[in-house]
Amino acid sequence: MARRGKKPKGRPINGWVILDKPKGMGSTDAVAKLKRLYFAQKTGHAGTLDPLASGMLPIAFGDATKTVPFVMDGRKVYRFTVRWGAETTTDDTEGTVAQSSDQRPSEAEIRLAMQDYVGEISQVPPTFSAIKIAGERAYDLAREGETVEIAARTVSVHRLELQALPDADTAIFEAECGKGTYVRAIARDLGRDLGCFGHVIDLRRVSVGGFTEADMVTLDDLEAAADEGRETLDAESVEAGATARVVDFAPLDEYLINPEAALSDLYEVMLSEEQAGRVLSGNSVLLRGRDAPASCDEAFATGHGRLIALGSIDQGQFHPRRVFGGRG
Repeated sequence: MARRGKKPKGRPINGWVILDKPKGMGSTDAVAKLKRLYFAQKTGHAGTLDPLASGMLPIAFGDATKTVPFVMDGRKVYRFTVRWGAETTTDDTEGTVAQSSDQRPSEAEIRLAMQDYVGEISQVPPTFSAIKIAGERAYDLAREGETVEIAARTVSVHRLELQALPDADTAIFEAECGKGTYVRAIARDLGRDLGCFGHVIDLRRVSVGGFTEADMVTLDDLEAAADEGRETLDAESVEAGATARVVDFAPLDEYLINPEAALSDLYEVMLSEEQAGRVLSGNSVLLRGRDAPASCDEAFATGHGRLIALGSIDQGQFHPRRVFGGRG
């Protein structure tokens, strides 16, 4: 007799929470924290953020995990502060000084040097990065004292702005860049070009894909929402060491964003109830209406008030490639 599979632990919720990650917390720890808070069956995140960095960490639940690649491939906006005068082994404040200089750049010199860092540029990622070398993370090898050599790669920087010069030692920038770009490397290379060296002393991500600052929620706000939904314990239970559980998730769920929010750059196919049923069964459907495209490489379908499928359009038909069967 076949054994029945174990029932997944947690709630089958679907959606995104756009966490404003605090400094000092790793991305994996942040995901684990929210998984516990939401008592969610399935979680993931769109793009690692260094523990020393703060800001946007999009965390996906349930069906939203299937849209993670679309968010990771989107543009990201970072605000970062560079301290001139020293280059460190990690290109930020965590490392030791590798080389230094008493020279300081003028505003005109900084603006001139910045011009070489917009567009398709060649960049060597920091030694302390998540790049894999022979199956090992570069930062793990570096921490073990091994010499790490990472090949240069082409990355896209769509915008680089000098926002402020608080003093001669410090410059504040904002960069909009594509997947795989390291702003720590931009700071390092700018410092070398200017002859003064430099490293990042503050880094904050404010945008990922279609998500903006307005979407972000702090861990404190989520904890407060969880507290709203916790059960009330009597004195005897408290004395016995019981912990109040979240029994009403409505306050937390107010922060959930629909999974399709990650697909804002794709064409949306709005299905009727009959069409949604066909697509959920893996069948193609003919699109009607003069505004419907004849072909489209990437599209998503919605119906029943939720995300139904990812797919493509060919000869006026939507062809599902990945169906979303979960309900949140």
